[in-house]
Amino acid sequence: MQSKPFFNEDFLLTNKFSKTLYHDYAKKLPIIDYHNHLNPSDIANNTNFNSITSVWLNGDHYKWRAMRTMGVNENFITGNASDKEKFSKWAEVLPYAIRNPLFHWSNLELKRYFDIDELLTPKTAAAIYDNTTAQLKKSSHSALGLLKMQNVETVCTTDDPADDLTNHKSFAKQNEALKLLPTFRPDKFYAIDDVKSYKQYLIKIEAVSGISIVSYNTLLEALESRVVYFHEQGCRLSDHGLEEVYFRKEGSYNLGTIFNDILEGTTISKEESEFFKFSILLFLSKSYHKKGWTQQFHLGAIRNNNHRLLTTLGPDTGFDSIGDYSQATKLSAYLNALDISDELTKTIVYNLNPSFNEVFATMVGNFNDGSIKGKVQYGAAWWFMDQKDGIINHLNTLSSMGMLSSFVGMLTDSRSFLSFPRHEYFRRIVCELIGKDVANGELPNDMPWLGKIVSDICYSNAKSYFDF
Repeated sequence: MQSKPFFNEDFLLTNKFSKTLYHDYAKKLPIIDYHNHLNPSDIANNTNFNSITSVWLNGDHYKWRAMRTMGVNENFITGNASDKEKFSKWAEVLPYAIRNPLFHWSNLELKRYFDIDELLTPKTAAAIYDNTTAQLKKSSHSALGLLKMQNVETVCTTDDPADDLTNHKSFAKQNEALKLLPTFRPDKFYAIDDVKSYKQYLIKIEAVSGISIVSYNTLLEALESRVVYFHEQGCRLSDHGLEEVYFRKEGSYNLGTIFNDILEGTTISKEESEFFKFSILLFLSKSYHKKGWTQQFHLGAIRNNNHRLLTTLGPDTGFDSIGDYSQATKLSAYLNALDISDELTKTIVYNLNPSFNEVFATMVGNFNDGSIKGKVQYGAAWWFMDQKDGIINHLNTLSSMGMLSSFVGMLTDSRSFLSFPRHEYFRRIVCELIGKDVANGELPNDMPWLGKIVSDICYSNAKSYFDF
C-alpha cells in the first residue's frame, strides 16, 4: 500500500491557485442536495444501517453494472448472498475499476465517513467490513449522522404524487436543522402505454385526492390537488424523467375522447398518445409556474434495455444507458409554448448524451429573460456523465456558451447516504478548472473575486435560486 494516503488534502488539485480556491472558499460550504433518491423514511426514523452493504451496495446500480462486467454472479449482487459475501465481491471488483468514477467515489467515501485510508481490496475487505459495520451501529453514523458529517443543509427526495409524504411531515416536527423536502415526480400520470398499470395508478390517486377520476377534467383536478398538497408540505421542485420532452401542437385532438379511450382500453394512435402526454406535461408546467416551483427535466436515457433481466430483477437495476433521441426541436417548442404566455417557471434541463452538450447549453440561453438570475439552467453532468471528464466537459461547454457563474451546481442523484462526497469531488474539479486558468494566465490572480464565484457555484446560487 501507499506510504501517503491516496486521498490527501490536495487530491485533484495541481497548483496553488486551485488549492486556495478549494481550501479557502469551497471546502467548508454546506450542501444543498436538490435532487436525490434517498428513502425519506430512513431520515425521518434516523435509521442505523445493519452493515456497509445495506447502506452502500443495496440499490446502487452503478456498482452492480461493474460487478456484472467483472463476471460476478447475480447472487452476490441482488441475490441471497450475505452482506459480508456481497461486500467481499465488491472488494474484488473495485481495484479493477481504475479510471471509472467508482474507484474515486468508493475509496473517498470510506475515507470521509469512516476515516479509512487503506484502499479497498480483497486483502483489506474483511477488516474494512468489520470496522465500518461497527461504526454504523453508533449514533454518529445513523442516517442523520451521516448527513451531518458532510454538512448537508437540505435534502430534496424524489416522490410520487400518490405519496402521502408522512415521513416528510413527521420529520418537519422534529425541529432538526436539516431540511427534508419532497420533489414532485409525476411520470406515472402520463405513463399510458401500459393501460392496466395506468388504471391501477389512477385508483391510488383517487384514494389520496378524494376525487373520482372519470374524465379528463377530473384527471386534471386530481393532478392539481396533488400539486397543492405537495406545496403545503414544502415542495418547491418537480422532476421528470423523459426520453425527450413531449410536444405536439395544441388542439390537434380531443383530450376527453382520448382519455375515455384509455380507460376503456381502446387503442389510440401514436399521435394521440403523444398529444395526451404533451397536454398533461404542459398543464403541470403551468401549475408549477403558479406555485413558483422549479421544474427539472432529465432527458435522454434509454431504459430497461435487457428485457430478460428486467423480467427477473425489475427496473432501476442497472440496464439503462445513453439514448440518441433528437432533443433540440421539441425542447425549443415546449419551452416556447410556456414562455409565449409568460408561464415558463424556473427550469433545469439535464442532458445524458454528451453529443448534445452544446445543444442544451445554447438552448437554455434562449429563455433567460432577465427576470431571474439563471432562470433556465443547463443542469449538472448527469448519470453516466457524472465523472471527471463528463463534469469538465459540462463546465467547459457551459462556460463557453453560457454563464458558469450563475450555475446552481452539483447534486448526488443517488440512493445512498454515503454518496455526498460527490459534492466534494465536484468542488475540487471546479476549483482545479478555474485554478488552471489562473496558472496559465487566462484569468487574473484575484482569489477573492474567483473565490466568490466558486462559492456561488458550489452553494450560494442554489441557496438563492431555490429559496427553500
